[in-house]
Amino acid sequence: MIRIGIICPSEIAFRRFMPAIQKETRMQYVGVAYATAEEWFGKQETVTQAQQAVIDKEHEKAEKFRAAYGGCVFEGYQAMLQSGEIDAVYLPLPPALHYRWAKLALEQNLHVLIEKPSTTCLADTEDLLEVAAQRGLAVHENYMFAYHSQLREVADALQAGVVGSVRLIRVDFGFPRRPAGDFRYVKALGGGALLDCGGYTLKYADMLLGGQATLEYAHITPGTDCDVEIFGNAVLSGPDGAQVETAFGMDNDYRCSINVWGSTGTLVSNRILTAPDGFVPEYTIYRNGEAETVKMQPDDTFLKSLQYFVECVEDAQTRMAHYEELRRQERLVDAFAERTGMK
Repeated sequence: MIRIGIICPSEIAFRRFMPAIQKETRMQYVGVAYATAEEWFGKQETVTQAQQAVIDKEHEKAEKFRAAYGGCVFEGYQAMLQSGEIDAVYLPLPPALHYRWAKLALEQNLHVLIEKPSTTCLADTEDLLEVAAQRGLAVHENYMFAYHSQLREVADALQAGVVGSVRLIRVDFGFPRRPAGDFRYVKALGGGALLDCGGYTLKYADMLLGGQATLEYAHITPGTDCDVEIFGNAVLSGPDGAQVETAFGMDNDYRCSINVWGSTGTLVSNRILTAPDGFVPEYTIYRNGEAETVKMQPDDTFLKSLQYFVECVEDAQTRMAHYEELRRQERLVDAFAERTGMK
């Protein structure tokens, strides 16, 4: 049994992680930690009233976890990491905080389930993996979409020739502007479209290209009222010359789709990167003005990601394979950042 705790009582942890872990019998939820004032604001002589209000709000959110799911509430991230009560930790923090807390967890010999992106740069991810490998620990990046059966069914349809010979694949993921204060629009917290929605499109493109994608083109558009990029697009190629175009943004009309243009038809499938538990995905084949829609199976991607995390914990070969997935993903993100002058 893998005992796991949560660092930070985040919305995704409450809405997605907690329902999923109830279904995974090899894992046991222990509790959630909220930050101390020092962990949130850094060392200082006194805590202001406004700062204390932030910490009190975090405590309140943590208590909602206890009310709904039981478990403990830990006062402080370090307190939980050093408690001896957990074997693993789930980190749904803003990206810029992933490296620090993941490394501290690994140094406590804890396995780490980390929200995407793993860190904000390749060097930090490599450092985490080096520590994890030395200690035989799992580091799993929670790109849930990668485990949805929708991806396999789309791939099977293309392999069966539903569009003839594939000419071009396009993957898009963008959403409308989030409310003020959202970490995605704050550079210091690891915000920006590349690390958020862009990472999804690069990962899926790499999967479509057999895990051998090379970045051929990259472009980014900075925000006019924030210090991060809000839109980008890229072209990736595989060793056989196949290409995938991607576009992503976080001040956009909502789009989350794959479009495969072939010699005899076009396949389109929506919610390809964000299908929630129970959602029935579908793909549509367009041929010369006629359309045929095929419904696919619903799936629980968070549960399947948790199941893969357990496999990484229990099996060294699976664990090492995921290390390489993490490296490959971060190399693509780093290549994009370098190509566009973001580094």
